[in-house]
Amino acid sequence: MIVNHYALRGGLMLLSAALLVTLSACTPKNSAEPFGGGTKQADTAAANLMAGASDQVQATYKQRCLSCHGNSLEGKIGPKTNLQKIGARLTKEQIIAQINKGGGGMPGFAGQLKPEEIDGLAEWLAGKK
Repeated sequence: MIVNHYALRGGLMLLSAALLVTLSACTPKNSAEPFGGGTKQADTAAANLMAGASDQVQATYKQRCLSCHGNSLEGKIGPKTNLQKIGARLTKEQIIAQINKGGGGMPGFAGQLKPEEIDGLAEWLAGKK
């Protein structure tokens, strides 16, 4: 079997480039930490935005949502990912549907999150007006 090393090398380089682009899509620019942060002002703003969220909601958000929606709900991959005033745009039921089904680049989480986790996130986010 003859292996074309140049084609193999080119394929690996293409795969590496695609992986790099994918992994950097949700990474904040100019951040020393993987999920942003670093300043007291930013940490205080993030804490204020998490106010009213139960420990379970905070844990779920940090584990499943933070990488694309940000520490301060600011959105990291476009304006549609900004959740700071999502309750003014969507009802709790619409937020539940979005979390379950996904869409617009967001993956659905039905079957990955418990219904009570989705309900808790939606209740908290619906209050962001």
